[in-house]
Amino acid sequence: MNAPDRQSAKSSTTLIASTMAAVHERIAARTLTPGSRLPSIREFAQCLGVSKSTVVEAYERLRADGVIQSRPGAGYYVSAPLAPLSLSRTEPCRDRDIDPLWITRQSLDAAHDTLKPGCGWMPPSWMPEASLRRALRKVARSTGNALADYAPAQGLAPLRELLSHRLANISINTAAADILLTESGTQAIDLMCRCLLENGDTVLVDDPCYFNFHALLKAHGAHVISVPYTATGPDISLFENALKTHRPRLYITNSGVHNPTGATLSTDTALRVVKLAEQYDLRIVEDDIFTDFEQSPAVRLAALDGLQRVCLIGSFSKTISASIRCGFIAAPASWVEELLDLKIATSFGSGNLAAHITLAILKDGAYRKHVESLRQRLSDQRIRVAQRLATMNILPWLTPQAGLYLWCQLPNGIDAAAVARKALADHVVLAPGNAFSLSHDFSDFMRFNVTQTHDETVYQVLEAAMSDTPQNEKAQ
Repeated sequence: MNAPDRQSAKSSTTLIASTMAAVHERIAARTLTPGSRLPSIREFAQCLGVSKSTVVEAYERLRADGVIQSRPGAGYYVSAPLAPLSLSRTEPCRDRDIDPLWITRQSLDAAHDTLKPGCGWMPPSWMPEASLRRALRKVARSTGNALADYAPAQGLAPLRELLSHRLANISINTAAADILLTESGTQAIDLMCRCLLENGDTVLVDDPCYFNFHALLKAHGAHVISVPYTATGPDISLFENALKTHRPRLYITNSGVHNPTGATLSTDTALRVVKLAEQYDLRIVEDDIFTDFEQSPAVRLAALDGLQRVCLIGSFSKTISASIRCGFIAAPASWVEELLDLKIATSFGSGNLAAHITLAILKDGAYRKHVESLRQRLSDQRIRVAQRLATMNILPWLTPQAGLYLWCQLPNGIDAAAVARKALADHVVLAPGNAFSLSHDFSDFMRFNVTQTHDETVYQVLEAAMSDTPQNEKAQ
């Protein structure tokens, strides 16, 4: 083969490879999903500026690789499974570093005899099972489209109307038209990241903060910075300095009941945060999934801001059921259209059945009694757990006014991650502090879920693990 022929062959091979790469990129970006029809050979050739024969060869090679399949007379379709959004394997490897996903994966995949004081949810026995059964029967008897049809793009209208009224109770005045239903609070945060961020944008979080914020932001390619969280909210002087220095695009936080600390945002701090957000053109996602745990609602950033640059998200997995996945976003009106398009593009719609069940439970008079009872039960349990931990010299950073969690410091600078590894061998999942911290300044802290810390075995395993932690595994 002479030089021109070799050059031509090389060019052809490069074009075929780039065409194949274009298909792989569309699959990875979820533009093409399993079962989706690929563009016709002519369309794709025109789109990429290559010959039809190049597209034919690329499609045939992809078909041989099992990525796509051909259907006679109908074209080519995606057959490959989607690659996972995160970077790790799917199984919860116990030997991996204790990162933001470690606790959740150990808790979700735990054996039936595993105790989970480090998980983020309540045991099934704390949930309103009778109300769930009534709602399921009611929805099953309904003659509408709840059982088998898609929901409207924005979500079930009566539930959005009810959520609008509930938000008014915490001084957030928004129309149902500015509320979107999602499949969970996590999906709501994911949609907000997709809406507001581009790869490499800077995002501000609290230190410590809910560990899944770190994981989600990593998946979106964000540059994450943090500011210390105090008993009344973010350290406001360091918060302002971070805005001046780094100009973050977004701030993600809890306000009513902070995770993991249990702290409550003060009015003074909230006013300063909202004023600084306006001054530095900062958007805020306010994660408010614990609102029903509060005896008296704390101030909300969304209320002070009037939903201008703050969106509020919520869900009911903590108070109704972790199996009934239903969340929502209350957003500035100017964001709603883009959020709707992103929601359809990434999940097509929210769960219609879950929305009907959630609506039935929220309208059931028993739900109000359930949350009132739950608040008292949580208060009693926080006291009991704090007292029992104190016998081991494990002390809470503060006494929360509401919620599931106690944010505690271990004695003598013991490394919480080392303790968590040892406890896991005895079927107890703990939540070490640095999983919640970007700065890794909380190596001797742990978050305890008081609803999951009732069994005496937890304390026995915890004490043994601390006693068995060698000096060289303790935080320096």
